Amino acid sequence: MTLGLEVEYWVVDETGRLCDGRDLVDVHEHVMPEFVGPLLEIKTSPHEDVTALKRELQETLRTVLDAAEATGRYLVPLGTPLTEHDSPATSSRGELYEQIYGEFVASPKNCAGTHIHFEKTNVKRQLDLLTALDPTVALVSSSPYYCGSRTVHCARAQAYRRACGERFRPFCDLWSYPDSVDAWTETVHENFEEFVRIAADRGVDEATVRASFCPEDTVLAPVRLRHELPTVEWRAPDAALPSQLLQLAEDVDRLMTLTDSTPVVTGDPGVSDDEIRIPPFEELQSLSDEAIRWGLDSTRVCEYLKTMGFDTAQYDPLSAQLSGPGTLQPDEARQLRLDCAARLRADVEALDGGNFLRPVQPRIQYSAP
Repeated sequence: MTLGLEVEYWVVDETGRLCDGRDLVDVHEHVMPEFVGPLLEIKTSPHEDVTALKRELQETLRTVLDAAEATGRYLVPLGTPLTEHDSPATSSRGELYEQIYGEFVASPKNCAGTHIHFEKTNVKRQLDLLTALDPTVALVSSSPYYCGSRTVHCARAQAYRRACGERFRPFCDLWSYPDSVDAWTETVHENFEEFVRIAADRGVDEATVRASFCPEDTVLAPVRLRHELPTVEWRAPDAALPSQLLQLAEDVDRLMTLTDSTPVVTGDPGVSDDEIRIPPFEELQSLSDEAIRWGLDSTRVCEYLKTMGFDTAQYDPLSAQLSGPGTLQPDEARQLRLDCAARLRADVEALDGGNFLRPVQPRIQYSAP
């Protein structure tokens, strides 16, 4: 099956402050503006293997990094910008999101993620499997900080899913395994009607909402169906170093390919020639909560991932490497962003090797001047 990648990266200036990067979309056709000015999306074409995906991602990132550095700017591979920022939305639809989400718009403005698109084949099995792989967020978590506070191992997932307010949580949190593809689609449309009602409460009329959004646009959950592409889109991982994301894409693609011929059933987790067994959803929720909170420090999460075929030793998430105080000051955040920007450049250049993963780098620590 074919797969494609989209990764969001923050743009900072030479002091580490977030800055506008929208002009960088002109340097490559696979660079897109995002919800706010300091955030860019780097994407790939669909490819049949991860090696081709790697080549294109490296070429695009080199082009963007060169253009950014020529103007004193850098790209940062973090799931959050560490400290809070409140740049205004940069599109008319973004402005509508601001109005509809109100005070809860802070979480999407302070989160950067990765989206992996898989070609639709056996969609019900694909939805079930990607849902069950939600604890893999522990493998590529890239920031333990949200709005200046050290919170959990995967601060982006925690904020994106839980800091959006109870009314928006059905749009952003992990959905349960569907009874069928039709049932999934029905839920999407039911949620869209609720989105229309919320918008009306916020002063946005129904005609404007229906003209600006289609039902799938309002699904911000870790898994969603894209009818126009058409793909199953996995939105669980953080923005992270390319080598780590490519390793994850390869590992997940291997399992997704099995769904063409192998049933996905609920039971004791494991992968065999006859079936892929995933845990009951309540158990999965508990595993995901531990993965978000503790990352690979959770023995239970590591055991689950190994059972599903992941070699956790091949991952070294950035989140575990960001050593700093419980409350991060702006100057500390700026230095950490620059440190991570340097890691991104080194990681991109190292992709020339045969393996995705590079030797583990020294732990990043902030040192006060």
